[in-house]
Amino acid sequence: MGMGLLFNSAAQAATGSEDGKAIFDKNCSVCHSIMPPPKTAPPITPLASRYHQRFTTKKDGVNHLAAYLKAPEKNKAIEPQAITRFGMMPALNLPDSELRAVAEWVWDQYNPNMGMGRGMGMGRGMNQQ
Repeated sequence: MGMGLLFNSAAQAATGSEDGKAIFDKNCSVCHSIMPPPKTAPPITPLASRYHQRFTTKKDGVNHLAAYLKAPEKNKAIEPQAITRFGMMPALNLPDSELRAVAEWVWDQYNPNMGMGRGMGMGRGMNQQ
C-alpha cells in the first residue's frame, strides 16, 4: 500500500495533476453530497448537470466553477435558487491547481441518464401531472 501511495504522489507531481475527488472528500463533502438528497448544500450531480446546460465546453465550465469556488458571488452562481435555499458557500482557500482539479471532477460527475437537474417534477412542480 505504501508503494501505491508513493507511485500516486510521484505520478501527480510529475504531471502537475491533483486528485479532484480527494480534494472534494477533504474540503467539500461535509456540505455537499454527490447524489441527492442534499446535506447542507446542493448535491454535486445536479450541479454538474447545470454546468453542462450552461457551458458547451469543459474548459469554460471548469473555469467558471474554479473562479466561483475561489470567490463565490450570488450573481455568478449557476443556480441562484440554491443560494436562497442553502445560503452562500464560503470561498475555498485552496491553491488554484486544487480549485481547478475539484472543478474538473465536478464537471465529470455529469450523468446524462439523470436528466438535466430538473427533479422529479421535470420543471412542472411536484403536484402537476
